[in-house]
Amino acid sequence: MDDIPFQIDRKDLIEGLGKGLRVIEAFDDDHSRLTPSEAAQLTGLTRTAARRYLLSLVHFGYAGTDGKRFWLAPRVLRLGQSYIGAARLPRLVQPFIQRVSMQCGETVNVSVLDGHEVVYVARSNAPRVVSIGYHVGARAPAHVATPGIVMVSALGDAELDAWLAAHDFHAFTAHTVSTAEVFREHVRAARSLDHWITAQQRDLGLSGIATALRDRKGVCKGAVGMTLQSVAYTPEQMRSQLLPLLHEAAQALRPLL
Repeated sequence: MDDIPFQIDRKDLIEGLGKGLRVIEAFDDDHSRLTPSEAAQLTGLTRTAARRYLLSLVHFGYAGTDGKRFWLAPRVLRLGQSYIGAARLPRLVQPFIQRVSMQCGETVNVSVLDGHEVVYVARSNAPRVVSIGYHVGARAPAHVATPGIVMVSALGDAELDAWLAAHDFHAFTAHTVSTAEVFREHVRAARSLDHWITAQQRDLGLSGIATALRDRKGVCKGAVGMTLQSVAYTPEQMRSQLLPLLHEAAQALRPLL
């Protein structure tokens, strides 16, 4: 959600770096091990180029191989951890979400929108022995994550149209909003309410509530929210007991973002 402060001249870009990152991003739950041909198909590179990038990742410790297939190595986690350690937002919000967590006894998360996914970048220390919700670094499709609807609602109409056209509305449960039309209605409602509540969109038995984090100019920089057991709160209880705490934290952070 961060604004790019200047336009980058393409002559200043290192295209090879971008291609290497595309190879790393090609690995996911469905493609945990890739041959060079498979990597090439997923990235749009030639097989020869994909093989060279994969071998380079092995050389620098970011991948492993058995000579035929390649997989990511734990060292890749350093890339994401560098963001968590260096980015201003996770460090800034931590004391605020910790206070909310102590007030309500629930785990509180802060997330940002990365294209079509919600990325969780901060989490309060668990006030309970057993806590639920997403850990730092976790990703979720934006249409099934409560903060996703809140952050997508900050897009302009033209941006929203393009986002909807490109999004994969995969259903995870019988309750998942899996059409662009219904999701658009929820986004419009979230705009007017300045928060959103979902139930069992990705996981049965879990609900969520979130509100936007905006800077002093009103630009959405992320979202603050909670994932809860559905049996613990009714939507009315979430609005009356939890939403004021989230709004209070968002307002306190606004001049600091």
